[in-house]
Amino acid sequence: MNAPAQPAQPPEIIVYTSAVCGYCVAAKNFLKSRGLEWKEVRIDLDPQARERMVARTRRTSVPQIFVGETHVGGYDDMMALHRAGGFERLISGAAE
Repeated sequence: MNAPAQPAQPPEIIVYTSAVCGYCVAAKNFLKSRGLEWKEVRIDLDPQARERMVARTRRTSVPQIFVGETHVGGYDDMMALHRAGGFERLISGAAE
């Protein structure tokens, strides 16, 4: 007899942020409104984290948002993906 299938773990969400960033707050509020959890990486407190973010994204602005290994982009990118219906698929693991 097979064991019951375990529900798929949602992909980890990572949000690179800094203290003085309205779009970072907006992005976190959106994620919270969807009942999602995320790992926040403050690049203003950790220069090495900033270097890693720039190396991964080729961007210097925040927020930079990852769902699993997928780089979503900034707040506007995430909202555009959401409006197109792609964000829900991504967080469910279907788009990875």
